[in-house]
Amino acid sequence: MTVDIDYSLLAKQNASTSNAIITHFSENASFQKLSKTEGDQILKRDEEDATKLQAGIDLAKEKGVIDPNYEPEPYISIDVLGKTPDGVASEILSTISSESSSDGEAAAGGKVIVIVGLSGTGKGTTVSKLSDILGKDGLSVVCWSNGNIFRSVTLLAVEWTKQQETYDASTEIDLEPALTKENIASFMSMLSFEKNEGKWDTQIVGCGLDTCVSEIQNTVLKGPDVAKNIPTVAKVTQGEVILYASAAIEKMVSSDKNIVVLLEGREQTVNYVRSPFRFNLTLSDSTLIGKRRAAQRIMAAALAKAEDNSSSESIKEILESELEKML
Repeated sequence: MTVDIDYSLLAKQNASTSNAIITHFSENASFQKLSKTEGDQILKRDEEDATKLQAGIDLAKEKGVIDPNYEPEPYISIDVLGKTPDGVASEILSTISSESSSDGEAAAGGKVIVIVGLSGTGKGTTVSKLSDILGKDGLSVVCWSNGNIFRSVTLLAVEWTKQQETYDASTEIDLEPALTKENIASFMSMLSFEKNEGKWDTQIVGCGLDTCVSEIQNTVLKGPDVAKNIPTVAKVTQGEVILYASAAIEKMVSSDKNIVVLLEGREQTVNYVRSPFRFNLTLSDSTLIGKRRAAQRIMAAALAKAEDNSSSESIKEILESELEKML
């Protein structure tokens, strides 16, 4: 089965584009092969990430950082098969409105919406749609990520290491000596979550630093010293970062009933943020995970080769050419 894919559809580079490409290549053996490879790789990475995250959670429990008997609120499963991102977002908001009304609460505002799911189920796109819809309703929307907190702790560990007498600038930074239980507790105490010029932000004060995440998130926090050492730090600070995130999010929603925090991530970490509004995006046809990723790769490559006056037939040829290059 083929569909007409013109330049305007290709240029959208969104779910409508990828769905059209999946339909176009539905009986193409090369596409099926690429999709299976992509899907297998995604599932393998998800399994590896889950194992690493669980090891960090188990370590945090052993250290007494987090409660080993903690139980999160139950998740509501949403099968995204055949649904548009707008449809998934609307279903989530409808569920929240229904549950809030039954509890006698306002339908929105002062809430945390948690989104989990395997890679390829559309978590990021769903969060983006929710942000757009809620923002248009006049709500203050915060999309929370633990990534910058891990980067901030890594930066503090790097600065601490550089200040030691044994530090040798000519060698690779070794953060292991910096990551003692006492040091990690000290680094976390150097982070505070406050309003800065009317906006919530993480303040970093310590180890010679006096700044906030928003000022350095696209510079220092993405520099090589931080990037290379995040895995080492994240491995031993999962519990501490989880508690920081939980406290920060609670601080926001308790102080502003007009705020909605959208929290996307792996279950192991977002479980520790309290919220009755928890959604697990599933895909009853698991082969679509690989098909979506394959389509995303093909459409990005094709857009780089196509021109705005390219005919549908020309774009079809470009798509097929880019597909064959990826095998």
